[in-house]
Amino acid sequence: MNVRPALARVSAVAALALLLSSCSGSDGDSGAAADAAEQTSPLSEYLDALYGGDLSPEEQERRFAEEQERTEELIAGCMQEQGFEYTPNTQSAGFVSYEDVEWEPDDRDWVSQYGYGAVTSPYTEQPAPEEEFVDPNADYVASLSESEQTAFYEALSGPMPDEEDLAEDGSYEYDWTTAGCQGAAQHEVAGEDLSQSEEFASLFAAIDELYTGMPTWPGMAELDAEWAACMDAAGHGGHATQVDAQNSVYDDLNAVYEDVAVSEDGTSTGEPDQAALDALAEREVELALADLGCREETDYRDRSTEITHEVEEQFIDDHRAELDALVAAAERD
Repeated sequence: MNVRPALARVSAVAALALLLSSCSGSDGDSGAAADAAEQTSPLSEYLDALYGGDLSPEEQERRFAEEQERTEELIAGCMQEQGFEYTPNTQSAGFVSYEDVEWEPDDRDWVSQYGYGAVTSPYTEQPAPEEEFVDPNADYVASLSESEQTAFYEALSGPMPDEEDLAEDGSYEYDWTTAGCQGAAQHEVAGEDLSQSEEFASLFAAIDELYTGMPTWPGMAELDAEWAACMDAAGHGGHATQVDAQNSVYDDLNAVYEDVAVSEDGTSTGEPDQAALDALAEREVELALADLGCREETDYRDRSTEITHEVEEQFIDDHRAELDALVAAAERD
């Protein structure tokens, strides 16, 4: 039985995105919508073109379905060349739209229920698909010998990474050229991942450096210091930045899942300690509520938004030619 994999700590940019998220779902008026537009990160307007964030949910769903169908056709042809039967599996992954899910980290009722949305969130509470997934290749694979099954899956998705290729947390760097028919098909359909391309390597390195240095942005250290002093007074000290508070929850959550027993092939053989999850969820809400109170007291949202806009606009001025080339390349794909 599989359990949730280890969760990534919140990056500076991800945490800032949460802080800038709109609370428009709570009142639905036009003023809230205008506020949401005003809070949009200047740099995100460039990156949305790369990741499809500028598409409507309907457009995203349509593009996903078309790409999924084409990918599966290519996989089937590739597997046939490898000497295997393969039925295109368009049910293997469905498009999920969270358009109606409310993510409101600045709303006290929401935070009282979900905290940071780590242990539980409105996303994890979404109903399961009405149709149960059925692998169209299951019967064929079952008819193969054990060695043939191994060969089938290696042809499909590539060999398992060697131990020396694994990081300490069990992750490894994905390489489509060693990911079998799936990797080749996905690469052909999706095209080159521009964020990993040599052409834009220096640009994305600069973006990473920009957000990694967020605590040193003009005015940010002072804001974080005010927030940290408030948290200390509220009995939740020990966090230098707002991101650190969130990460403390994700670190503890990962520790709970790391205690789950696994088999030799890495498959989970147990369930996480529910009592530990319940206790962490309680701590998460308590910490997040204190965090929210301190963000309100220090006007963290508006001040961090102003700081972010100034820093990102300067970054755009300094890298405009590279960013425009990135958008142009994304539109060609």
